Amino acid sequence: MTRTVTANISLSLDGRVNGAGGDYDMSWIVPHAITEGARDHMIRVTGPATTALLGRKNYEGFGGFWPAVADDENASPQDRAFSRWLNETEKVVFSTTLTEAPWQNSRIADGEPADVVQQLRDQDGGDIIVLASSSVIRALLAADEIDRLSITLDPELVGGGDRLFEDGLPATSWRLTDSTPTESGALCLLYDRIRS
Repeated sequence: MTRTVTANISLSLDGRVNGAGGDYDMSWIVPHAITEGARDHMIRVTGPATTALLGRKNYEGFGGFWPAVADDENASPQDRAFSRWLNETEKVVFSTTLTEAPWQNSRIADGEPADVVQQLRDQDGGDIIVLASSSVIRALLAADEIDRLSITLDPELVGGGDRLFEDGLPATSWRLTDSTPTESGALCLLYDRIRS
C-alpha cells in the first residue's frame, strides 16, 4: 500500500496563493477558510494523513496559532479536531534557516522535498499532506510526486502575488474526484493524478 501525497492549498480565481502585498497578504482567504464547508473539507483531507509537510513560514505561522486550539472551548469542533490532529501528526519542516523545531512531533527535513517524500513513501504510515506551503508543492509537482490536489478556490481576484502553478512545471493530467461548494461561494476541489 503506497502512501498518497496530497497538496492542500487555497487559491484565488486568478491563481494566487497570496496577494500583491507579499507572503503574508492572505486576509482574502480568511472569510472562505472559516465556513463550515471549508472546515469540513479540511478535516476530510487531513484525516487520512499521518505526516504533514510544511515550509518554514507555515510551520512558524501554524505553530504560533494551532497548538492551543485543541483545548479552546470556544473554537469550532472542526478546528479543535484539526488542532489535535496537527499536534499528534508527524510534521516535517523544509527550512535552511531553522535550527530547531520545538512543536511536538516535528523535525527539520534533511534534503529536497522530492527526496524526502520518496523516503517517506517507503515507510509505513497514512497519507502525506503538504499544508499550504506553495514552495514545497511546486517542488513536488516538478518531480511528479503529488498524487492529489486539494484546492479551495476562493471567489476573489487579488490582482497580484505569487502563483502556485508557475511556467515550467511538467505537463500532467488530473481527474476531478470531488467538488463541494461552501457557504462563502468557495469551491473545495479534489483532483487525483492520472498515471498511465
